[in-house]
Amino acid sequence: MLTRIDHIGIACHDLDATVEFYRATYGFEVFHTEVNEEQGVREAMLKINDTSDGGASYLQLLEPTREDSAVGKWLAKNGEGVHHIAFGTADVDADAADIRDKGVRVLYDEPRRGSMGSRITFLHPKDCHGVLTELVTSAAVESPEH
Repeated sequence: MLTRIDHIGIACHDLDATVEFYRATYGFEVFHTEVNEEQGVREAMLKINDTSDGGASYLQLLEPTREDSAVGKWLAKNGEGVHHIAFGTADVDADAADIRDKGVRVLYDEPRRGSMGSRITFLHPKDCHGVLTELVTSAAVESPEH
């Protein structure tokens, strides 16, 4: 069962400048940063709030580390902006299977490693009214890592 909005992914050309915009404009601070070589992105998670299920909601800022990454290709085609929405779930495997059974294409056969040690998969945007949708089972996060 989907329990919350885990994050909204925003593609950007310059991660540092985009982080500074969200910090200066809205007061959001970086909770976590990492480079995901498999996905070809450098990212910053800006924590917005805690949620009732023990998780949190974030903005995920994504800068491609290579032009041929999914985010790099998307950015070249669409420019900066909202890339995807991610819903939190206690069991990404079960929810992905349930959604697949309803006729929605799930992009990964098995969930992959996502931000902060989470397990993720994506749903095809053509099956979700044009929205790239991510399902996320969060790993326990005890303190910020930069």
